[in-house]
Amino acid sequence: MTHETRTRAKIGVLVPFTNTNLEADMMLMRCPDTTVHFQRMGGYDVDEIPGSDQMAGLGASDISHDLRMISGVRPDVVLYGCTSATLTHGPGFDADLAARIKAGSGAISLTAAGSLVAGIKALGATKVGFSSPYLGEINTQAMAFLAANGIETVKCADIGRELGNYGQGELTPEDVFDLACQADHPKAEAIVLSCTDLRAVEAVERIEARLGKPVVTSNQAMMFCLMRALGLPRHDALPGRLFDCL
Repeated sequence: MTHETRTRAKIGVLVPFTNTNLEADMMLMRCPDTTVHFQRMGGYDVDEIPGSDQMAGLGASDISHDLRMISGVRPDVVLYGCTSATLTHGPGFDADLAARIKAGSGAISLTAAGSLVAGIKALGATKVGFSSPYLGEINTQAMAFLAANGIETVKCADIGRELGNYGQGELTPEDVFDLACQADHPKAEAIVLSCTDLRAVEAVERIEARLGKPVVTSNQAMMFCLMRALGLPRHDALPGRLFDCL
């Protein structure tokens, strides 16, 4: 039997406590010889619809305990695994949170929202179709977040109904495929799928084949950014054209 060394990199991930898909996606995309370590974080009410106020509250919540816990594995990188928690506050807050996580963990720090922007820019796209399972207000804030980073949203699609904290994670890859197709537009140079609890990673290649455009998802973008930051090699389990930019 051949064993992995597990010495290439240690990846720490902060995960909202109701999220059921981020961990699975990170394990699907994990580079051989790396290990992935998760710390769940609270800061929101599981019974409330995850609107703008709740997600902004999560972003502003105290994560000092979570940082102490994830720091125990001496990670090389720490990911903040909720997109809407920081994009609801804007780019300045997102960058500040990343800096605070770096200071508290001693590791490279990447946020989901910041990684989306980095992934879009790596593709050279300035106009995108945007889709998510969020409520309308968060989508408006998301488009403003992208615009502040020089990215225009030419079409926005949402799921069309309110989803609870578990409802987002229960959408199927087929649901995600349909949502992405709704966000397409002749001027869109890429399709963005925002939300770390969305089963978008499994749908990326099918969407790209149908629409002929690159797709950027929250979890895929975080993996792309951490691989680029750590100099990790490309491997076969990486979905989408984004990884051509490594």
